[in-house]
Amino acid sequence: MVVVVLTGLVACTYQEAPPVPEPPATAVASPAGNTGKPDLKGPTVNDSFGNADFYTTVDGDTLAGVAASFGLSSAKLAQFNGIQAGAEPAAGTKLRLIPAPGPITGAMGTVTEDANGIPTSYRIVDEDTLDGISYRFGVSGEQLAEANKVPYVYERGNTWFIRSGHLIQLQKNPVDSRSGAGSTVTNSFGQAAFYTTVDGDTFDSLGYQFRSTTEQLLMYNPSLSAGTPIPAGTKIRLIPGDLPIKGATGSFTVDADGIPLTYTTAAGDTERQVAFRFGVVDLRSANRPLTGGAGSWYDLIDLPTGTLAPRQTISLALDKPINR
Repeated sequence: MVVVVLTGLVACTYQEAPPVPEPPATAVASPAGNTGKPDLKGPTVNDSFGNADFYTTVDGDTLAGVAASFGLSSAKLAQFNGIQAGAEPAAGTKLRLIPAPGPITGAMGTVTEDANGIPTSYRIVDEDTLDGISYRFGVSGEQLAEANKVPYVYERGNTWFIRSGHLIQLQKNPVDSRSGAGSTVTNSFGQAAFYTTVDGDTFDSLGYQFRSTTEQLLMYNPSLSAGTPIPAGTKIRLIPGDLPIKGATGSFTVDADGIPLTYTTAAGDTERQVAFRFGVVDLRSANRPLTGGAGSWYDLIDLPTGTLAPRQTISLALDKPINR
């Protein structure tokens, strides 16, 4: 029996993932070349992306020198740490390299921190912005997307992170250094459709690498279990593919590697959902007309929503297009 999934897999609309356990921060001495200043010898506390959130001063450090080493102005560093103008931190002072705790414009919600003071999760509130969140916690938009296992492109229109009440992760879980070395099968758009696991791969490592939540990977691969390690050599599906979703419930053909080639539309299908189901970056580019080169040759019954006419076979591959 084919199950049609009507919720949870709508393109660009994801259900909130379960809370991610807080990763341990790493306190390490900064080698001379890492900060750009050979005289900066104190230890830093880095987040899971390697961003420096704290620095502990040693003899000879100055506020200006520390600030310059981490790409900050002296005024900002003083503000983050409540240091009066003209004052210098004593040796052994742990300096914040991100804004002081508490709400700021564009990031007024509540945050959870680990024992080292590294921000780990954040609850979105009204009028938050991606720039505000990135600034307050010292992480980029791309890093936030990775921590939450979604493509950054989904947030460019403030459609995924910036939803009032949404809990987002600010850090990644630690993953095995061996993970990510397996073989990947991509479609003609360069999007990963399958991945064969190696020792050390986990749902987290796969999620960060391929921007898929654990919930999604389990839905795409029903033979897997969240509570069971993934054996090395397992071929993981990274797109819905065989799993029909709302707006893409038709049938399809594949090549010898399992990469989708053609799709026969069903009633209610939309361009966006068909593209999402099969990892197609631009459905229209795979269906250019024989002449002119603009638009697409398939039929739409509602242009604003991209609703496709049913019972037409369209191309899912750039390198093996079909047309009338």
